[in-house]
Amino acid sequence: MGGPGAADPPKGSNVHPVSRPTSLSPPAGAVVPEPRPGAPAVGAAIGEHYDGCFACGDVQDNGLRVRSRVGEGVSVHTEFVVGEGHQGAPGLAHGGLLTCAFDEALGALSFLLHRPVVTARLETDFRRPVPVGATLFIHAWCTGGDGRKVFARATGRVDAPDGPIAVEAAALFVRVDLDHFTTHGRAEDVERAKADPATMKVVRGYEVHS
Repeated sequence: MGGPGAADPPKGSNVHPVSRPTSLSPPAGAVVPEPRPGAPAVGAAIGEHYDGCFACGDVQDNGLRVRSRVGEGVSVHTEFVVGEGHQGAPGLAHGGLLTCAFDEALGALSFLLHRPVVTARLETDFRRPVPVGATLFIHAWCTGGDGRKVFARATGRVDAPDGPIAVEAAALFVRVDLDHFTTHGRAEDVERAKADPATMKVVRGYEVHS
């Protein structure tokens, strides 16, 4: 309990040792990036990056259907309306789905940067329950960049942009090239995304400004 090696598996175990946490605060000297040239203007709707996305797309049953708009600097404002299919405890949002909404809001910051990103680590702190029917107003912002690493934080308030804080989050993202998705994604889904004009508009924005 807490001694040296306490997080390591017993000898002979097939379980890999638990990795030590990576800081979610940018290192000294990290710089908050500027929005890329041609990034959407403040107040502009970001829209779905892929219609099959569980968080922002429209085709998944009980998908979150979050909606984001551009904020000042490298920041976004995202809204998530908690529906009947998002329950964990009776009448309350499932914590994992709240984390999913935060992952989407934080990931949307990539629309304002020069390259897409993937989530490396995400922590959420739950301050108060979020009931079914409530709207969670998430404000996400970039706190710094260091090479391929992008650091970000977010707060989620209940029922109003200035309402009580229900959830807070911090995240580390890693910049990747677009072929990360075409290489690792299921082939039929990749081809369907390529045939979607909305998805390809997002891709062309990264290609032009990368």
